[in-house]
Amino acid sequence: MTDADIPRESMLSDPDLRAEAERCLRALAGPQARLREDQWVAVRALVADRVRALVVQRTGWGKSAVYFTAAALLRTRGCGPAVIVSPLLALMRNQIEAASRAGIAARTVNSANVGDWQEVYAEVAAGQVDVLLVSPERLNNPGFRDQVLPKLVAAAGLLVVDEAHCISDWGHDFRPDYRRLRTLLAQLPPGVPVLATTATANARVSRDVAEQLTTGGDSPTLVLRGPLDRESLRLAVVALPTAERRLGWLAAYLGELSGAGIIYTLTVAAARETAAFLRERGYNVRSYTGQDDPADREAAERGLLANQVKALVATSALGMGFDKPDLGFVVHLGAPQSPVAYYQQIGRAGRAVDHAEVVLLPGREDADIWAYFGSLAFPAEPLVRRTLAVLAKADRPLSTAALEASIDLSRSRLEMMLKVLDVDGAVRRVAGGWTLTGEPWPYDAERYRRVAAERTREQQAMLDYIATTGCRMEYLRRQLDDPDAGPCGRCDNCTGRPRPDVVPDAIAAAARDQLDRPGTVLEPRKMWPTGMADLGVEVSGKISPELSAEPGRALGRLTELGWGPRLRQLLDGEADTEVPDEVVGAVVTVLAGWQWAERPAGVVTIPSRTRPRLIASLARRVTDIGRLPDLGMLAFRDDRTDPALGDDRRQHNSAQRLRAVWERLEVSPSMRESLAGLDGPVLLIDDVLDTGWTMTVAAMALREAGARAVLPLVLAAGGG
Repeated sequence: MTDADIPRESMLSDPDLRAEAERCLRALAGPQARLREDQWVAVRALVADRVRALVVQRTGWGKSAVYFTAAALLRTRGCGPAVIVSPLLALMRNQIEAASRAGIAARTVNSANVGDWQEVYAEVAAGQVDVLLVSPERLNNPGFRDQVLPKLVAAAGLLVVDEAHCISDWGHDFRPDYRRLRTLLAQLPPGVPVLATTATANARVSRDVAEQLTTGGDSPTLVLRGPLDRESLRLAVVALPTAERRLGWLAAYLGELSGAGIIYTLTVAAARETAAFLRERGYNVRSYTGQDDPADREAAERGLLANQVKALVATSALGMGFDKPDLGFVVHLGAPQSPVAYYQQIGRAGRAVDHAEVVLLPGREDADIWAYFGSLAFPAEPLVRRTLAVLAKADRPLSTAALEASIDLSRSRLEMMLKVLDVDGAVRRVAGGWTLTGEPWPYDAERYRRVAAERTREQQAMLDYIATTGCRMEYLRRQLDDPDAGPCGRCDNCTGRPRPDVVPDAIAAAARDQLDRPGTVLEPRKMWPTGMADLGVEVSGKISPELSAEPGRALGRLTELGWGPRLRQLLDGEADTEVPDEVVGAVVTVLAGWQWAERPAGVVTIPSRTRPRLIASLARRVTDIGRLPDLGMLAFRDDRTDPALGDDRRQHNSAQRLRAVWERLEVSPSMRESLAGLDGPVLLIDDVLDTGWTMTVAAMALREAGARAVLPLVLAAGGG
């Protein structure tokens, strides 16, 4: 059902309701605020007709005004609190503050305020809460799902699903937790209105979401879709050949961008690296990533909202729902992997200003990063079936950590797979972990193939956006199936005025120095994985300091802007080569800057089945330059071929990785004799460190053989 299916005179013939809605809006947004016609259509449909509606409107259009106004009106009519399912803490914080200004009592339940949950539940039960914002992950928390959610659903006056494209497999930001909303919709009492909102749904996603919203309802979904143009945005692409030029461009032109803004990067390492360089160039910027402490992220948000910083250099962790109406610019250092995701992020800018700059600085390494994220797709059927079999044999719920002992997936992929199985009804999360439901579960290979193919199409569409000579805004709007798409007259292609691509040599040189600056600290593992006894490895708890390595060093991270591409080329190529002189020089720089308590007294290498020549030549060069004795290479205990051993880049979880290398490395008698007479630490060399368990086991073997201390040195570290 669309708004055309509802008689327009019916929608607009309730002047008292509209006047009341306008008063609510002014309390929320200020004395000059007025409802747009489609906002009024949505509010009236929710309050008077109690329908289920999907609103697809551009960022900044006022979707939150619709649901806060509807919530306030429904509360005055004796309805229960509005439950808003919202994906990000930034959105929750913004909206709670906005609601409080309008006299709307809003509270939240999420992972960052665990200590407040019982108080919030009591306030909801006492009728003191008008709006409850809930993170999607809460919907399947056993305690919340079984004890709180049934009462909340029974009493709810309105259900709101923000960023509703996440419901759909076809949405650019699919999250398994959102698919649980289908179950929630089926449990709602009759007559409870539902509002789903998004700014980034194409026709396919809109149809999928609208269909899912009908679950448990008795009528089609009302779809209100508006034009997606943002008249304030000036889009441009600046194609530069190297990472140093792109970083230098930021330093050269950031000061010319008006106001405060966001600089998006594709990885954590790039965000931190970029922020560090811009601070060195005198800019007041902060990094913002999902790996940062929540308190640090909140402080960074406040700094940007108050215009106390020029920019946040952020990953996609700063995305949906962050609300700063006067955000002056969005720059991408590296391209997101779909035009839809790109449009969603640039929509942060220019909501309440006439002019906002949007600049994309694509990198040649972007496709490599897309490929990495693509490797984290839904697992192949044998691994899924094995997971179900393990749960079937268990006599108790199994935690994700316990399942790692049997399922060779990283923690994040295993958790994602279990969430999908939960939504599909095959497993259930309970207190203590996961259990099998006994329901049959088909592996929908065709569906996963279609989704993977759509991801590939989106990536090509992003490359086409970069290369287009036509209107950039029109291109993005057509990707979102906006029927009103047309030339914007504002972007670099429409105006014929591209942004400058000249980077002063001095700034480019400074950027090159920053990117060429080698050295990353590697913290040793502190705890053994859980469930190792089930794999025949009798370790648990803390790793004894007497068996542990010291903090080590990597030349760089594979995800960095500077050394990352060079290290990937060196380590991912087919040829096993001698270590390049450039790499040796950088390693020497790392060693020279290493503030160790004691200088290494000898060098040991970890054997590599994939890069033996590279590692042997690196060890030889280090021993020659440092005038250190070469104590040799650790040995395999047997001749069994283990492709995982010596290649820490495979996507193994900690338990499986540790099992693969446990007691496989040994110290030869001659090396043991050398260690006994060694007056200082051992420098332990490897090519790549990702999970860290090869290095942990190797260090333990050396410590048990008499090494005073072990200092890890690797060419590349993963992560970020």
